[in-house]
Order: sequence, then C-alpha cells, then structure tokens
Amino acid sequence: MRHVLELLDGDVARVYAELGITGYRPRFSPVVRAIVALGPLSIGDLARAVGVTHSAASQTVAQMARGGLLTLEPGADARQRIASLTARSRALLPLIEAEWAATDLAAAELEAELPAALTDTLFLAERAVVSRPMYTRIRDAARTLHAALPGDDSQPARRAALLAIAGEAARTGDTAVPDEAR
Repeated sequence: MRHVLELLDGDVARVYAELGITGYRPRFSPVVRAIVALGPLSIGDLARAVGVTHSAASQTVAQMARGGLLTLEPGADARQRIASLTARSRALLPLIEAEWAATDLAAAELEAELPAALTDTLFLAERAVVSRPMYTRIRDAARTLHAALPGDDSQPARRAALLAIAGEAARTGDTAVPDEAR
C-alpha cells in the first residue's frame, strides 16, 4: 500500500517539478485548499479539516512555512499557531486547483481500470483499521502464530519473539530481544 502511495505521490510531485515549482509537495495541496475554504486555521483545526494527526499537520505546516507558502501567527493562547496563506501560495492557487482537478480525473480513470474502486477500498480499509487497529491485529496474529508452533522446544527464539509481540513476554518472563541485539 505504501509503495502505491509513493508512486502516486511521486507522479504528482513530478508535475510540479516539471513546471519549475520548487519546494512544493503534493501533501501541501489539501492544506492550501482547507485554508482557502475555511480561512486561517490553527494547526489542530487544520489537522481535523485535512484528516491527519496534529503531529502530521504540524510537520507539514512547518515545511510550508519554511518554503514561504504559509505564515504562522500566535493564536488565542501561547501554544496555538494560526496558519495563513502567503502571497506565493495565493499566486500558485490556479495551478494547485488545476493540478487537483487533473489528478482527480486521472484517479477516476485509474479506478475504472481496477476491479474495485480504490477510494471505496481505501475508505473501507480505513474504517476497518479504526475499528480494530493494526497494532491489535499484529498482537492477535502473534498469539495465533505462537499457538501454531510445535509443542517441542525447537524454536525458542521464535516462541519468545511471538510472545513479546503479543504483549505476553512479561507474563512468561521470556526475552524476545537477545542482549547482543540491544
């Protein structure tokens, strides 16, 4: 999944690079579009509007500010920062909007080639991971793999590693990571 995202993101970035737009990354577009639609936003409000974590929004906003695409002003309290578009980002708006529309149409074309709609599949995957996080799934899978090991002691390191991943190493006293690997 990550590789597909990297391929898609890389091709969108290539569009900007070929146009000579330096320092602009595809992940900046949702931020710009949110501020255009809603006006200046705090990092927290921006994170909610774009659908990312506060940390991810904060990192993206910092990159954009360094690139001259956003300004940051103090908010209602000392911890809050309000992001606003700069003249540079406003000048790029026609290009950002055109790229967004072209990317949206290209994504629809890609979806038509697939046996299932990518956006629907990703939406369902997101719902599934939100309802039962991957962390929980990994721990449960480690328990299943541990239970499937042969009853003899032929794989003590694997047994210990699976118990540790399952969160049960403390209960058994097993050590999953050898001292020389620490």
